[in-house]
Order: sequence, then structure tokens, then C-alpha cells
Amino acid sequence: MRSFQSLLLLFILVPILEIYLLITVGSLIGALPTVFLVIFTAILGTYLLRAQGLATFQKVHTTLEQGQMPAEALFEGVLLLIGGALLLTPGFFTDAIGFLCLIPSFRQFLISWLTQRIYASTAQSPERPKKGPSVIEGEYWREDK
Repeated sequence: MRSFQSLLLLFILVPILEIYLLITVGSLIGALPTVFLVIFTAILGTYLLRAQGLATFQKVHTTLEQGQMPAEALFEGVLLLIGGALLLTPGFFTDAIGFLCLIPSFRQFLISWLTQRIYASTAQSPERPKKGPSVIEGEYWREDK
């Protein structure tokens, strides 16, 4: 229930913040330059997203050729997808978060932080399976009719 409340709060506060920022910037530089600025950030973000996406795709391909699991590159792809969606959403706050997702060092930091949190939450989980063999031994036979 807590995550639902957090998402509800997020979906209420972010649009209010975006409207406030658009009105504030619009009153400072004018309505038309504000609209052009929002369009410009979407175009620039799309261009940068394409470049970062191709680099991440190349990283996935290289990792797969080496016979390894490209988990980190896939996490980067997810962050790029989120960043791209935020950049296409009109507004300055979402653009700032979207551009942060395009910075490789920020993505690396966020991935390491998320993996540490996920690992910590699963390591302390009471529902974690006990250590032991993962093979269940048994016998079977086939009965012909």
C-alpha cells in the first residue's frame, strides 16, 4: 500500500511542479520562448538518447559475444528508456531528470545503488530459500496403458 501512496503522490506533485515551473519560466522569458525551449529540450534529448541507446546496444552485443549476461547494460537500457520518456514529457523538471538518465556516470551510480538496495532487501528477506542443493532427487517410472 505504501508504494501506491508514493506513486499517487508522485503523479500529483510532479504535474503541479511542472506547471509551476512552466508558468515561472514563461513569465520570465515569455510564452513563445518557453514553448520553443520545451520543444528544443525534447529534440536535443531525443538526439542524445539515440546516441546513448546505440552505445548501450553495442555494449549488450559485445557482452553477449563474450558469452556473459549483459545485466548491467540491460539496466542501462531501462534507465535510457525512462529518461527518454521523461524527455518527451513537456516540462523542465522531467527534462532535468531525463537528462540525468543520459549521463553515463549517473547511470552507473544509480545502477550500483539500486543493485545494492535490491541485494540488501533480498538478503534479509525471511522468505529467502535456505542454502542447500538445488537438485531434488527422486525416482519415476513410466506406466504403459
